[in-house]
Amino acid sequence: MESLGTFLKSRRDRVTPAEIGLRTYGTSRRVPGLRREELAQLAGVSAGYYTRLEQGQAETASEQVLDALARVLRLDQVETVHLHNLARQSAKPGLSEPPPEEPHPRVLRLLESLGEATPAIILGRRGDVLAWNHTGHALVAEHISHEAPRDPSQRPSIPRMFFLDPHTRDMYRNWHELARVHVAYLRLTAGRYPTDARLAGLIGELTMRSNDFATMWATGDVSDCTVGAMHLQHPTVGAVNVEYQVWLQPESPDHRVELYTANDSTSSDAVRVLAQQRGRTDEPEPLVRH
Repeated sequence: MESLGTFLKSRRDRVTPAEIGLRTYGTSRRVPGLRREELAQLAGVSAGYYTRLEQGQAETASEQVLDALARVLRLDQVETVHLHNLARQSAKPGLSEPPPEEPHPRVLRLLESLGEATPAIILGRRGDVLAWNHTGHALVAEHISHEAPRDPSQRPSIPRMFFLDPHTRDMYRNWHELARVHVAYLRLTAGRYPTDARLAGLIGELTMRSNDFATMWATGDVSDCTVGAMHLQHPTVGAVNVEYQVWLQPESPDHRVELYTANDSTSSDAVRVLAQQRGRTDEPEPLVRH
């Protein structure tokens, strides 16, 4: 899991003196971005204090100091939130095993109310599929059992599928773009939940088993995952272009409802075919669990 110092250094390396109007007078530099003392001066803190902060030797950092560092480092809103999350980690205990995630019944009822015309899935904090309608399942993972999300031990993991499942990788024509989004969102989640042993295990597993994941994780990128485009070469219906959008749930903020809407008439027809395939199957048990 990432430390505050590691994130600060990765962001410091990305900001050049020229970008913030800092004169170097042609002197040679041993670092790709700002020096520690330069960042400290611009943020209004002592070089010694910033060094201790980056090396993990400072116990606390005020919100004012963190906001000043974010300003100099040109962090966006999500990166700034991540910075504050990391700064609070020092007061937290070690890793612990969280209980299995369960989607709120109200969210399951929402999923049922969508029917099959709109592909949709419910994702947990680590990207596990907690539930999906048949069209959502057919769109993103028809090679996996539709019933898999019902068993917490068998739930499909979207990050694992992206990096460890060749079938999933081959299906996405913009795989690299979406893979970077998944990695950046996992980093944001890790900052929110630094004690989640399952999340730490997932990140460790992907780092060890996927060179692509390890390379993307090393960049230090962090972002939220709210909207975007998915370009698929679907094994059943061919080329499909959809937009995904995420709905957050007030009762269970860790969980996201991800909806997919077609970008063109051909993709609309393809989604309709997937929905009609569901219509030829037996009616499943209701999604809402009592």
